[in-house]
Amino acid sequence: MSKKLKIRDLTLRDGQQSLFATRLRQENIDKLLPLYKEAGFYIMEVWGGAVPDSVMRYLGESPWDRLRACSKEMKGISLLSALSRGRNLFGYVPYPDYVLKGFYEEAIKNGLNIMRIFDALNDIDNIKESVRLINELGGIADTAVCYTVDPKGTPAGEEIFTDEYFVGLAKDMEALGAQIVTLKDMAGLVNPSRIFTLMPKLKQALAVPVDFHTHCTPGYGLASVLTAIIKGVDIVDTNIWWFAGGSAAPAIELVELFCRKMGIEVEANMEAVARIRTELKEARKALAEFDLNKDKWPRDFEEALKEMPAEIDAEFDRAIKAASENDEAALLDACHKIEAYFGFPKPNELVKEAEVPGGMYSNMVANLRQLGAEDVLDEAMALIPKVRRDAGLTPLVTPTSQIVGSQAVALALDRRKGAEDYTIRNNQFVALVKGEYGHTPVAIDPAFRKKIAGTTEEKPYDTSAYKEPANPTLDEFGGKPLAKNHEEMLLLHLLPSVATTYLKNKRREEHEAESNSASAAESKPAESADMVIITGPTVEAPMGGRIMEVKVKAGDKVNIGDTVLIYEAMKMENDLTSELEGIVKRVLVKPDQIVATGQPLIEFAENGQSQVRHSGPTLRAPMGGLVIDVPVKVGQRVSIGETVIVYEAMKMENDLTSETDGKIKAILVKPGDVIATDQALIEFEV
Repeated sequence: MSKKLKIRDLTLRDGQQSLFATRLRQENIDKLLPLYKEAGFYIMEVWGGAVPDSVMRYLGESPWDRLRACSKEMKGISLLSALSRGRNLFGYVPYPDYVLKGFYEEAIKNGLNIMRIFDALNDIDNIKESVRLINELGGIADTAVCYTVDPKGTPAGEEIFTDEYFVGLAKDMEALGAQIVTLKDMAGLVNPSRIFTLMPKLKQALAVPVDFHTHCTPGYGLASVLTAIIKGVDIVDTNIWWFAGGSAAPAIELVELFCRKMGIEVEANMEAVARIRTELKEARKALAEFDLNKDKWPRDFEEALKEMPAEIDAEFDRAIKAASENDEAALLDACHKIEAYFGFPKPNELVKEAEVPGGMYSNMVANLRQLGAEDVLDEAMALIPKVRRDAGLTPLVTPTSQIVGSQAVALALDRRKGAEDYTIRNNQFVALVKGEYGHTPVAIDPAFRKKIAGTTEEKPYDTSAYKEPANPTLDEFGGKPLAKNHEEMLLLHLLPSVATTYLKNKRREEHEAESNSASAAESKPAESADMVIITGPTVEAPMGGRIMEVKVKAGDKVNIGDTVLIYEAMKMENDLTSELEGIVKRVLVKPDQIVATGQPLIEFAENGQSQVRHSGPTLRAPMGGLVIDVPVKVGQRVSIGETVIVYEAMKMENDLTSETDGKIKAILVKPGDVIATDQALIEFEV
């Protein structure tokens, strides 16, 4: 057993991402960084994952500024790490080598030390170039073995995800040049007994340090970390108290209490950790809007420790003994009693039973709620194992968790309608089955690939087909380019839609400052809907989101189909068009306001007219989403099975095919429209 334990602190990246939707602002981080200098963690994870996306999308901040701020304070004290998806970086498409190199080069120049690289399929080919580049550019390549389990019901002897599978991957990663290998348990599914056998095998097989990353969602996290420490792990990932537990990693405070009893030195200044803990409490208060446990905070650590009764102290000793003897039942019982005493959430039994990441589950719930289809959830969850098997037993981690989850929902909808399985299929699922995301852990049945992707042969993604993002000149903002430098151009490569909105806002602010208009009087905020009595017809939000821009004002004449506002929902920018014709009486929302599904947004004068009813048969949306393309036109005759609408739902792109032979009388939507479940999209002639 090692007498020292290194810590990777996740608080500023995975901790806030797991618990608070990655909404921690730079001003809060700036207050924490001087305290972190004293804590002396071996590694601090501060970047990657959802950070580049969220800080631009929701906070209007620069990902590069965040990295530079952390580097300025922590240089020479803690190594700074980020999480990336290998060939996909932080985005969702495979990038060519020159994009990878440019991004890694800029990241290391701005202070990044370690890039933890994983691939959703555990496909070594997808991380090779990233490992080579990170090492070549002077960084530290940390590769992650994504932990997953075989679907329930897998016959004995036919398991794929054995200890030998994970050890083999780890050895291949070390051979590529990995300087750290992480066992990455993104769903918290690795139970203590599995760690008891797997960790010693990893340590014996590898010469490089082994890191263990897990989550507490299904109730294994603390117990599995304790077992990993006893079995010789070099580094464990933890969060600081107020950002720990639940769907996040275990609290360093509890880990340190265990280590103190075992005579193991945790390499961190716990007095400094206590000072960070005090500041984090205030930071969490500022995140109340995004805190799923805002009414169920853990107890104050110092108070709970001071008052801790002898029977809880004894549970620490019982847990250590049980972990050493591989007595999983006793170990979990002791750890759950410890967590209950300190006030951490109970294990999520649904996630445990379904064996899916907590983030995947909560994302499915949120999206189905927005689509008004929550009743499909149980059926979709039950179909996840089938979709996984059909798609080559993919691990469930971004982006495959979203792809599989969305496809399971589509499969449930197929079965409700009595349709053949996979009648509805999202385009990312088609790409996964075709082979564009890489090699799956199990070869996909050629007949299934033929059914889904139209070919029996695996066809990898061709990075030569990658299209450069546009960098237009913004005449409205003084003729400035959208991206002014290399780092901004890299953001456009990474997240084109999000970065475009972020950079446009940045250029707008600069232009206003240059033209001395920044101090112009602000227009009077619109009254909120709950402050006024609404008497006229209204345009309502088809799903919840954030208002980005209002295109009309009181007194404007609006026709059916006119865009009245732009809003963000499901991480997409949407134009909302009017289904009414008339004079705007009142705008009930303002930019940056969060709105709920069904909330009134625009009120018309009392004589506003509703959109006409349809006289012919219609094709309706199987679920809500965003229209991407309409590849047909009025007057065109279409056949059953012909694609007539391409739309995005649950973050996946889908082709909607005609259910009838007929001539199109009217197309009721256009690209950019947000649609609701069962909304009429195309009207056919009678």
